Amino acid sequence: MGALTGVLYALLGLFLGGWYLGYWSGNFALLLFVLSVVTFCYWLAERLVFLPRRKAAAAALEVQDAERRAKLGQLGIAKVDGDLDGARRAVLAQPWWLDWTAGLFPVILAVFLLRSFLFEPFKIPSGSMIPTLMVGDLILVNKYHYGVRLPVINKLVIPNHTPQRGDVMVFRYPRDPSVDYIKRVIGVPGDVISYRSQQLYVNGERVPTTPMPEFYDEDSMRYVPQFKEQLGNADHRILVNPKLQPFYGADDQRPALVRENCTYNVEGLTCKIPPGHYFMMGDNRDNSQDSRYWGFVPDENIVGKAFFVWMNFSDLSRIGPFH
Repeated sequence: MGALTGVLYALLGLFLGGWYLGYWSGNFALLLFVLSVVTFCYWLAERLVFLPRRKAAAAALEVQDAERRAKLGQLGIAKVDGDLDGARRAVLAQPWWLDWTAGLFPVILAVFLLRSFLFEPFKIPSGSMIPTLMVGDLILVNKYHYGVRLPVINKLVIPNHTPQRGDVMVFRYPRDPSVDYIKRVIGVPGDVISYRSQQLYVNGERVPTTPMPEFYDEDSMRYVPQFKEQLGNADHRILVNPKLQPFYGADDQRPALVRENCTYNVEGLTCKIPPGHYFMMGDNRDNSQDSRYWGFVPDENIVGKAFFVWMNFSDLSRIGPFH
């Protein structure tokens, strides 16, 4: 078993190394599930097989020691050398391959359940949600806000809240579900969303915006026009540069569902959100690949609602809730 455990750890190290270096993509939820199953098998074997064997061996050791002392006592030898307690502890001790499998099962299971059903941490990798979320923000995502979903397959089993306009939501990228994206919910099923001349309209009504002091973008080292936008129950900040006119690509590059429900022209686009889908946009409107480019997010791709920055090692003042 020690050799088998060593091989399994070597395969795990190879997989994680290739994932980190970008040779292949990985599914962390699936990895945690597999680790939970494998360590559970070791934990079960420890409780049912290996631990009883060690206890039986320890009991046999005690019997042998008692018989030896009795025989020596018959010969008049009262003082007998031997550390029975030390030998018993050595027999009962778990081998390394059980320490690193069965011993880790409770921890891995707790992480798997916590991450699958309660809260999941994410790191913001890009500037598409600036100024709400900055590159390097470590955030928490509420996994049960939109309902309880089965791990790995992400199937909804217990409905809860539905996504609302203005929510900051993590979801699986429709073109590559192994990648998680974070954007703001702009349109819900049945809405008509228009983004024309860099102005947002929901169901024919212009979304109110209020100018704010310019935002200094440290990456580009320039100031960008900043606005407060009222969408849903809470307002939030957005960046829009009137000097930049977005280009959404050729029509034949868009999914069929987008071509059926959206129209594009020189001013922008208008989309009717189909049932079970959502329209997502980044707060950094001129620097965000979102539903304007690749289409709608289906309900089955929802991961959870982002709500809290728990750490940013470059700026501790970032810690706290956000809208």
